[in-house]
Formats: sequence, C-alpha cells, structure tokens
Amino acid sequence: MADDKRGRDKQAHDAERRQREREIAAELERGDEIEPPVEAEKLANFEGELEELTFPATGNEVVAGIGDHEIESVEGSYSIEELVPETDEETFDSPAAVRVQVQRPTVAAAMKQVVEASKTLRNADFSWTQRKAYEKTFQELKAIDADDDDEGIQAISDWIVERIRDKETLPTSRAVRREAAKFCRANGYQIRNDEWLGV
Repeated sequence: MADDKRGRDKQAHDAERRQREREIAAELERGDEIEPPVEAEKLANFEGELEELTFPATGNEVVAGIGDHEIESVEGSYSIEELVPETDEETFDSPAAVRVQVQRPTVAAAMKQVVEASKTLRNADFSWTQRKAYEKTFQELKAIDADDDDEGIQAISDWIVERIRDKETLPTSRAVRREAAKFCRANGYQIRNDEWLGV
C-alpha cells in the first residue's frame, strides 16, 4: 500500500473497524453486566427481523427497516427508533452490532441523543474512541444510580447536547467524566479517584 494520505486513511479506517469488531465481541460476552435488561430470549424475534436487513447498514436504514419493533426490558418497552441514531454517519457492520446497541437501552437512548446532536456540527470528528468513552461514562452512571430512574444519564446527555449547541463542539471525554463526577457528588454518591468517574 502506498505511503500517502489515502493509504494512511485506509489503514486507520481498517484498524478502527477491527477495534469495533473486537469490542462488539467483548460486549456480547459480557451480557450479564449491570444493564442489559433485555434478555436474550426477548431478542430472538428481533434478530429474525435483523437478518432481513443488508449489512453494513446505516442508522437510517435500521430505523427504516425495523424502527417500530418493540423491545421489552426490565425498565420498560423501547422501540428501535428510540435506541438507534437516525443518521447515515452511524454504520452497523453486522446484526451483532445492532444487538449490542439495543442491549443497554438506557445508554443507547442517551447516545442516540448525543449522536444526533453531533450531526449539527460542521467538520466534527466524533471518533469511535470518544463514543466508547461517552458510553462508558453512561454505563458507570447506570451502575451508580441504578435505582434513581437514570437521572444521571439523562442529566449528562442533556449537558453534552447543550454543549454541542452552545459551544458548537463536542466536549472531551474527560470533560464528560468530570461533569458526571460533579453530578454524582452533588447527589451524594461517593466517587473514588481510582474509578472511571474519579477525575
């Protein structure tokens, strides 16, 4: 491969794709963590509908194809269009990638808000690593305030969306973690310095 901009971009894209595939496999293995309230048997019908889509598929294609499908979780019922960002920039390489997205509905709904708000930014690079850091922050908030109607997740996703609108830029993952830690401490949750939110 030539050592030019196109070749380097292709290598970077391939490396990011391989990383996403590894993370999807790891997520599927960790199905028993804090939130996946969607049980595997409840996803069986959903997976049948997923097989009818052609992959890779964009968020818009997934929502257009199966957006009205309902998934039952321990916290309520969610439609796919509530969990998958409606954008052509969001691409799912396989049915497993969509399944990982919807297994944690609270986190997926928050990320949908953030991804759709980021579409308004010009020349914004919302990298895979930054997305994963945002998701991890939401997952940590879910673990901390699991009994509080996910107030922390909603507060931080709203904060991110406001920052996107007001400052016309994506906040850094460190800024998101810092804001999440402030929220937790203000609401009486202990955050240790060696934890993800302990910045």
